[in-house]
Amino acid sequence: MKFAQEFRKALQREAFPRRWVDCAIPYGQLKKCLKKVTKELEEIGLDKETLTHLAAHQEQPLAGNKPVDPGFSYHLDIDSEDGRGGKGVEHAHIRPRLTVFIKLEDGVAVDAKLSPSTRDFLQKLAVSNPTLTVGALSPVNSSSVAPSRGQGGTASSATDIRQVEVPLVFDAEFFGILQTDVSNIRTLQEEEQAKLENQIITLGEELGKAVEPSRGRRARGDLDVWRQIFELYLDARVFFSSRESDHGARTSNQAVDQLHWFQDQVVQRKLVQRLKLDTSHVAFTNFVSINTALLSILKFQEINRLAVTKILKMSTELISVVPQLDDYLCPICFAIAYWPVRLQCKHVFCSRCLVKMSRKGERYCPLCRADTIMLAGLENFDADRAAFLRKYFPKEVKEKVRANERERNQEIFGPSYNSVHCCIM
Repeated sequence: MKFAQEFRKALQREAFPRRWVDCAIPYGQLKKCLKKVTKELEEIGLDKETLTHLAAHQEQPLAGNKPVDPGFSYHLDIDSEDGRGGKGVEHAHIRPRLTVFIKLEDGVAVDAKLSPSTRDFLQKLAVSNPTLTVGALSPVNSSSVAPSRGQGGTASSATDIRQVEVPLVFDAEFFGILQTDVSNIRTLQEEEQAKLENQIITLGEELGKAVEPSRGRRARGDLDVWRQIFELYLDARVFFSSRESDHGARTSNQAVDQLHWFQDQVVQRKLVQRLKLDTSHVAFTNFVSINTALLSILKFQEINRLAVTKILKMSTELISVVPQLDDYLCPICFAIAYWPVRLQCKHVFCSRCLVKMSRKGERYCPLCRADTIMLAGLENFDADRAAFLRKYFPKEVKEKVRANERERNQEIFGPSYNSVHCCIM
């Protein structure tokens, strides 16, 4: 069953208020829009493979440390209603801009990184818009690009690098839909938050008056009962746990289980029956209702979060994002995890950190505390990840290798070892 159908059924099954359902993520509409974006890019020759190739090319430096042309860039321009771009972003107009950098020789696109159809499209776009404003079509400093040479060794015609802004219709439509929905959800969140705050304040005032000790023996008796009720509620940790074993926010399923446990304990100890005042009974009913409302909000958030995750997954498959270094750091030394070793618990560390931990006799994974460090061997080396890191992060990999060699030599020759190259050789 498709997720769009599951999403609609989940909204109906939980019996959310109509206002909530109207503000839910329009998953089906966004999915259709993403397909239109894919088709729009493919029609101009900028498919996934082409953009991936451009992204990989702009990550790799040329020989001699010469800078390389950037390939392409993607930005979101925010035009606020006040015209300054700094305020009113919530009601601003978001305009996506895809800029592709191409090489032109005598007005002809010659960039080998692009397919023939893409070169033809960008060339026509550049020629047909000679008066584009700066930022849409503007020359880039071409001194960093080595001039091409013929067989005789002489420089050929002048090469110019230009940036061409590619018009994206459905991309702007996608962000327009998403922006409207985010604004609606924010408004709904503010309304529900204010409603819950008022209910909690009212409950606190009513409960404070009901169990005031000066009101007599029955009030003092209810005060003791309420103290036991709140002790059970804190032990239940319905929505958030501070214990080391299961710390963090609860999922909706976990919250349901914990809330049921709390209610069962209250029933088993007959705490509600021990309440003498009518106001205490009403307060307990309101207390349970507030927790039920919080549980519904948590379920609604999870359903929408799952829909957003699906949309983001589709968008990353649509355009391969340039790998980010932060996603490939060793969690111990915070440098790139090279050589990468994947433990049996699936966590990845650099080999140097694991060697030092094993020498200290540390057996447990720093992230999940699984007994896996002493079990690591050559079979845990992640060759595919190492090749990926060398391809997309060559500079960081070289720095990591040099740092490992320097640290290893200091262990052998002493801390005074200096890795400066020989001045004679």
